[in-house]
Amino acid sequence: MRNALTIDVEEYFQAHAYAKVIDRADWERIPGRVVANVRRLLALLAEHRTRATFFVLGWVADRHPEVVREIAAAGHEVGSHGYAHQLLDRQGPEEFADDLARSLAAIGCALGRPGALLGYRAPGFSLTPRTLWALDILRAHGIRYDSSLQPVLTRRGNGAYGASRFATRLEAGLWEFPVSTVRLAGYNCPVAGGAYFRLLPLWVTRRAIERINAEGRPAVVYLHPWEVDPEEPVVPGAPLLARVRHRLNLSRTEARLRRLLGERPFGPLCEVFAAELRQG
Repeated sequence: MRNALTIDVEEYFQAHAYAKVIDRADWERIPGRVVANVRRLLALLAEHRTRATFFVLGWVADRHPEVVREIAAAGHEVGSHGYAHQLLDRQGPEEFADDLARSLAAIGCALGRPGALLGYRAPGFSLTPRTLWALDILRAHGIRYDSSLQPVLTRRGNGAYGASRFATRLEAGLWEFPVSTVRLAGYNCPVAGGAYFRLLPLWVTRRAIERINAEGRPAVVYLHPWEVDPEEPVVPGAPLLARVRHRLNLSRTEARLRRLLGERPFGPLCEVFAAELRQG
């Protein structure tokens, strides 16, 4: 079974783990690493003849339109990750609509084809039962699917426990393709990407994908470009837990991803869930 691979394209210093120590006003002065890291991922994916969905931050598209074009030229799907990497629960509907429109404009300008994006992923998976108002705005801007709901309980409150673990049609008319979880002791446990992919042994991810596929469903895996960057600068003043969670095993992620890509097929969301999207 073909599974879905997704990449959230953002700078390492835009990660929410560093939000308390890196001011947004300082983003412009920090040397960026996203272009080199995206190209590293593109080379790895080309090596395995694998395509993915890249959810691109509008902020990145405005400053590095060439890398957005490189993603598309390599045959990957491009989606929106918003513009300023702001959590939905810290925005109102008007602010969110503006952020979304800016991201679509920036990515569309980089690609030379405005209005061509199908998918969206909220920063920090911050689409929750409290922010479902965002779905109507996504639909109004031409978005066909979302990949932001986490059907889990989380310490940060960014989960949507009770939501479907698998592809489902939402009331707003969009499709939801959530990142994958497995059932363990009666709970949905996230295992398929990000810190979980880095911190847990690779066999855990393998087994999780096997279990999901055994249920007749494709897995949805996610990563960030900074997760294949072992030379990522240390952020002074960051809390210890944030540093550990963000930086642990950065030197191993690329090798783990290479092994995973060599073991099973992956593709972009728009193809893995093509049958669902054809339903409208």
